[in-house]
Amino acid sequence: MKTTLKNCLIISILTLLGTINLYAQAQADTLRKDALRVYMETTDFLRKEIPYINYVRDVKDAQLYIISSHQKTGSGGKEFTYFLIGEERFAGMKDTLVFRSSPDATEDQVRQGQIDVLKQGLMRYVMTTPLAKHIKIAFDEPVTEEVSTDKWNSWVFGASLTGMLNGERSHSSDEIFSSLSASRVTSELKMDFGLDYNYSFDKFMIEDQEVTSINSGRSFESLIVKSLGDHWSAGGKLEIESATYHNYKLKMTFMPGIEYDIYPYSQSTRQQLRLLYSAGYLYQAYTDTTIYDKMQENLWGHSLEAAYKVVQKWGSVNLSLEWFNYLHDFSKNNLSLNGGIEVRVAKGLSLQIGGGASMIHDQLGLVKGGATREEILLQRKEMATEYSYFNYFGLTYTFGSIYNNVVNPRFGNGSGGMEISIN
Repeated sequence: MKTTLKNCLIISILTLLGTINLYAQAQADTLRKDALRVYMETTDFLRKEIPYINYVRDVKDAQLYIISSHQKTGSGGKEFTYFLIGEERFAGMKDTLVFRSSPDATEDQVRQGQIDVLKQGLMRYVMTTPLAKHIKIAFDEPVTEEVSTDKWNSWVFGASLTGMLNGERSHSSDEIFSSLSASRVTSELKMDFGLDYNYSFDKFMIEDQEVTSINSGRSFESLIVKSLGDHWSAGGKLEIESATYHNYKLKMTFMPGIEYDIYPYSQSTRQQLRLLYSAGYLYQAYTDTTIYDKMQENLWGHSLEAAYKVVQKWGSVNLSLEWFNYLHDFSKNNLSLNGGIEVRVAKGLSLQIGGGASMIHDQLGLVKGGATREEILLQRKEMATEYSYFNYFGLTYTFGSIYNNVVNPRFGNGSGGMEISIN
């Protein structure tokens, strides 16, 4: 009798616990079902840190679409910009969020800063859902009454040194890369200075014969640009370099220029259409005699560049076209086109196309007599050419569940649903 009562009691408790669990699961499912549907490029960390929204795989399923972009700041950090565009019942609602990281911020500090900014921006939309009553808002940083001044006056300095040694029985390679930089960027004036050095030494053993190759380069670059309003700017570049590959013992280029942006510079993270014209002086001294029997020459040249960038709901476009020629001989010119396009063709289907091409007629530094077989194979000397190009093509199609909220890192990260990719 006692055993029967005990078993009944255990069964009743288990039934009650199961009912409570089912009720809790039903509540959780209801909350998840009613959560804001958001489309954006995301990470596992973001899904974990902001769990109260539904991350959908396609923009057509979203109530909120988030476009993200980033660019380098004057301090050497990054500026992340998020454009929030409402859909369905949020149609017409738009917000722009900005987060700037410091140059010495760790990866965790950067991603946590991004999370904090996104959480603040999402509140306007989340507060209209049933999940709003579970949101708590806190401010945990004391505010001082005074603002300290910048002792560096917006100047940022950097230095790097990288060495690489690798080898095996028939080949060894030594490489060194180093750089120094200084920059000061304000809304009115931009100044960038950089000094770079690289050296590489390769040794090959081919049928008991030793073949060595050395390649090195040094360069100094400076850029100064003055703002002339929300569309115009003026400035110039100074470059000094030496490079064994290009046969430059010394090359100095000074190119002042003026730029006009069809769109205001304040919209640069979202859209740009810049036209830049530059003209200036070039001095070129060569290590070996060129195909034009020159060891040095004084030259004048000019260039015109058009750059277009746009980030929209349907995708993004980034294109640039540049023309350069020497003024003493207009047949010595170079035309380059580079760009990439990403388009969401339909639900779950996206297309990426990109590449670049150059028409090259300005190789004044080519070495007379050409290059040895080893120099050609190791690409240690520039060879004559009339063109160069590269391209890529990608097509991706996904289908399955529209939700993508769960993070499971076991055996690496896979994606939900099925994906077909052609590259």
